[in-house]
Amino acid sequence: MSAPSSAPELLSTRLADVGGIPVHRAVPQRALRKVGAWCFLDHLGPSVQHGDRSMQVGPHPHIGLQTFTWMIEGEVLHRDSLGSEQVIRPGQINLMTAGRGIAHSEESLGSPRMHAAQLWIALPGDQRTMAPRFQHYPDVPRCTQDGLEICVLAGEALGQVSSVQVHSPLVALDLNLRADAPGPVTTELALRADFEYAVLGLTGEVVVDGQAVAPDELLFLPAGRATLELRCTPGTRLLLVGGAPMNEEVLVWWNFVGRTQEEIAQALADWQAGPEGSERFGARVASPLAPLVAPALEGRLRGG
Repeated sequence: MSAPSSAPELLSTRLADVGGIPVHRAVPQRALRKVGAWCFLDHLGPSVQHGDRSMQVGPHPHIGLQTFTWMIEGEVLHRDSLGSEQVIRPGQINLMTAGRGIAHSEESLGSPRMHAAQLWIALPGDQRTMAPRFQHYPDVPRCTQDGLEICVLAGEALGQVSSVQVHSPLVALDLNLRADAPGPVTTELALRADFEYAVLGLTGEVVVDGQAVAPDELLFLPAGRATLELRCTPGTRLLLVGGAPMNEEVLVWWNFVGRTQEEIAQALADWQAGPEGSERFGARVASPLAPLVAPALEGRLRGG
């Protein structure tokens, strides 16, 4: 279940490590397992990479989800077991649908600056074993409102419709008030009352209906709201995600999203068997990096 409270709830993120660089993990956490079908949200940067502190994530598997990468600064090379090879650059989205199983790697390139959001979308139960695929979106719909630059990353908002192909009713917006803006701005966003939402501060500080949200803080907003007031100062950037509450319980373990312990255990066994022992995750990823070794699956998993 998502957060049980009917009131907005301000939550801290926790530090994690992805391929050698620190990230702030907002979802999942004990108080909030998912927002709509969004079941994972990492904020990377803004930071400067150097030497062995660049992101180098070796081949690893996924099932039952879509990985969604929104690039703000930097470049990352994606390779997967379908044979895809794609560099993602600022203002672009990579969407990988794992379905029944896929493997991929990620390697940062070029500029030492890195700033991105990486999210997972839990696939609905009747589509979680669909065929895997990879899609790259070099452009996203953009508009301005009261001086805020807004990118519609997924779903529909502000008269703009994202072409990103998802399988649940959801939305994601990047909102940015440039550092050279003449001053603070206040704006009101229309919301869907049947959606629950979360606001993640990326840079600067935003005040959401009177509640200050600092960088790497997450404000969860239960369903039932029709509007949202934002007050931003120059240099503020935030991510707004939302969706219809997902009543299906899902299990998130390592890189897998499943429904039962047995399903997760089988995916683990298939990954450990390698392409020679199981065809589930496709061919070996054409990456110079070593494949990731899964942790031990111990005890009962907690769903949400």
